Amino acid sequence: MKTVRICCGTGCLANGSARVADEFERLLAGSGMDVRVECEIKRTGCNGFCENGPLVTILPDEVSYYHVKVSDVKEILENTVQKGVLLERLLYKNDAGKAVKSQQENPFYAPQMKIALRNIGKIAPADIQDYIAAGGYEGLRKALSMTPEEIIDEIDASGLRGRGGAGFPTGRKWRTALDDDHHPKYAACNGDEGDPGAFMDRSILEGDPHSVIEGLAICALAIGAEQGYLYIRDEYNLAVRNVKRALKDAEEAGFIGSDICGTGRKLRLEVVRGGGAFVCGESTALMQSIEGRVGEPRAKYIRSVHRGLWDKPTVLNNVETLANVPYIICHGGAAYASVGTLRSKGTKVFAMVGKVKRTGLVEVPMGTTLRSLIFEIGGGIKKDRPFKAVQTGGPSGGCIPESLLDLPVDFDTLKEYGAMMGSGGMIVMDDRSCMVDVARYYVNFLCGESCGKCTPCREGLKQMLAILTDICEGRGKMEDLGLLESLSETMIDCSLCALGKSAPNPVLTTLRYFRDEYEAHILEHRCPAGVCKALTSFRIDPAVCRGCTSCARSCPAGAISGTVKQPHRIDHTKCISCGSCLETCRFDAVRTEGRQKP
Repeated sequence: MKTVRICCGTGCLANGSARVADEFERLLAGSGMDVRVECEIKRTGCNGFCENGPLVTILPDEVSYYHVKVSDVKEILENTVQKGVLLERLLYKNDAGKAVKSQQENPFYAPQMKIALRNIGKIAPADIQDYIAAGGYEGLRKALSMTPEEIIDEIDASGLRGRGGAGFPTGRKWRTALDDDHHPKYAACNGDEGDPGAFMDRSILEGDPHSVIEGLAICALAIGAEQGYLYIRDEYNLAVRNVKRALKDAEEAGFIGSDICGTGRKLRLEVVRGGGAFVCGESTALMQSIEGRVGEPRAKYIRSVHRGLWDKPTVLNNVETLANVPYIICHGGAAYASVGTLRSKGTKVFAMVGKVKRTGLVEVPMGTTLRSLIFEIGGGIKKDRPFKAVQTGGPSGGCIPESLLDLPVDFDTLKEYGAMMGSGGMIVMDDRSCMVDVARYYVNFLCGESCGKCTPCREGLKQMLAILTDICEGRGKMEDLGLLESLSETMIDCSLCALGKSAPNPVLTTLRYFRDEYEAHILEHRCPAGVCKALTSFRIDPAVCRGCTSCARSCPAGAISGTVKQPHRIDHTKCISCGSCLETCRFDAVRTEGRQKP
């Protein structure tokens, strides 16, 4: 029997994968097509390689097709499904330009090791039987035969640390809640993923919701909770829909509810939609939101494992953390701990985006180097431009320069160099990225997302944004750099929650590794990357220009003139410093220059 899997994650749906799946089902339903092979159509979650969607995989032949259109469906059924004939135009081309048949041969997928994403792209998230057939709920069944201490011992042995960013040992958190004698207790899942460019949790919730439900149920068994919540970002409509359906199916199958697997144990789980603010991803703000109040953080000297939801012991874990739990219980903590580094065990999922050739969801063992992620899995920088930096850990993460590309990616190493793992966002930048402007972008984002409850974060971010804006617009002074560092120290020491304490990271790391760019902005009145318009003018080098006209055709202001095969020139009275000429020139003829101070 053949199985055709069609990726129906958010990215592929946006590219028309639902219509592709409908066409497969229509043709197989007997609309005049002669199909001699029994075939099952399976709508799966995100395969991770979103920019190449819609993705279609045919089993057991292990054929993977990319950029599939409705018009390709009949040919796929007639040739590949029935006859085993490959359609080379739909295969992925590797770095050497050779078409590869399977995901195992695809350079994006081949180096990956999937634990948290083990089922995504393989099962239909709307079919609980598909999850069960893949070994689903075996971890819960096993946990029901274990004592809470035995469950937590396995989690401890695995070395699992929180994947939401803090990296706190999961077993220690669970044990603290178990040892607290106050009742009732609560188990909660943090699915309020707000980092720009990050979509790890969304893909798990959409593509494998039962793994998160099973992980949360095991957590509840371990700490003695009978009520749990899945707090999901409000914008994640598909995730909310799939999780709600999965909860209904899991209760009907007896995996949650009033009599779990006939043991008499109880667990009620419900979905709470996010409050629409970035700060609601912070643990205490999230709990305020679940309780129906404004999502504002509180001081961390009151720990949620003692006084969380409704002032009762509460364990909150990230989506990815919970997705690992059933695997650990099934295979044992030692098996999970055999992967990764000494203090960072297992794998980590990253959303790799930006100026990298192959973007998408990547799961690799802890300790994999940045170079391996960006240049092996990611294929290097788009248009083969020079690599400049990678920003890890979301808006509060740090920017790592080329000199540190061989750093292993784990909790402690990244922190040592001023960055952090965060939830797993990874934004790659080339030489056309201005690091001062990058710092300003993240500070501006955080300025708008700060809840405003504490003065160091609220006012510190405003002042940082004003200083960075002055530098980008040509009004900066050298003493501003010391002021930025002083503000950063105050925010780290005095802010109420992790948002304010980590907000200076983009500023501090760009000052640490790219201080020359700040100095160029201030002292030379020049943006080396050609991004800051107030500090950038462009000219075309006549000795290099080939007269290909691409710059003139791309210029939105009509500021470039010249004839074919003759050097072109820029009219600076019309130029708006957008940089389109620099982006489109294939001969490196466009130069950036500073602007004179007015």
